Amino acid sequence: MSMLLIRGKFRVEGGAKPDGDTLPFIPDNVADWKLVPGDGQVVPKADGRAAVRLEGIDALETHYGEKPPHIEHQPLGLAHQAADALLKHLGFDTVLRDDDETVATTPDSVPGWILTRGADAYGRCVAFVGKGTPPVYSGYWTGVDEDLLKRTANHHLLLLGLAYPTFYSGLPVYLRELLTDASEKARASAKGVWAVDKTLHGATVTGMTSLTHELTGAVILPKLFRRLKDYLDFTGNDTPSMACFRAFLAGAQDEYRLLPDGATLFKGLHQIVEVTSDNVVRMTHPSREIVFTEK
Repeated sequence: MSMLLIRGKFRVEGGAKPDGDTLPFIPDNVADWKLVPGDGQVVPKADGRAAVRLEGIDALETHYGEKPPHIEHQPLGLAHQAADALLKHLGFDTVLRDDDETVATTPDSVPGWILTRGADAYGRCVAFVGKGTPPVYSGYWTGVDEDLLKRTANHHLLLLGLAYPTFYSGLPVYLRELLTDASEKARASAKGVWAVDKTLHGATVTGMTSLTHELTGAVILPKLFRRLKDYLDFTGNDTPSMACFRAFLAGAQDEYRLLPDGATLFKGLHQIVEVTSDNVVRMTHPSREIVFTEK
């Protein structure tokens, strides 16, 4: 598969809150944003900066929600490890983080490049991100092979076990398989999230604290965390029952296919989430087997 390469710099300043899978990027030529393919459109700020969402991975949330007091996070130790590993891999020397997740770095920007096939519904450019000399000139298309993929921070974070593989339908099979291989190496060594992951084993959900506490909060797939957080906001109950969570998921209408077959299009995560009478929530398939439909 070919992707569009854009050269520029990753810039962290002015209240930026990069996490383990999203950070700001400014092209050397801001007009290059108009070259990004697909129906979605990148929405840059006045200085040309736009958020880049890393393709193929999902890191623990450092801040999820519209605004205080409804912003929540997953256990911050691992969430911050992912965010810091991303920035340091790209060349930032020091990373300082405030309580509100605002980040300051030294230097405040580093050169780099992205490989993209489009933007998401939020105006973020979905991309593989890299440092050093890019493989082609900015604005050109290039094939992404194994060697090039291994140069990206996306692959690096999966090797460290600091992100979950999370795939969408436009990503080619061979790239999914390479990213899965990297993640499986980390899982086999119980690195990062894989030392404590509860996605398949089950997390007892008794309120937000059971998902956010640094010592006792359950580490789960971020997409499942986001759905649980939305459900808890909806119920408005500090000691909720999970009895209606699957019905809530049915209404969310996430669309996906399950590997290795991939023939059936499923609608609603309720079809791969189980809830027991003691408020234990678990997914029945690992994220590497799920391919979400792009919207």
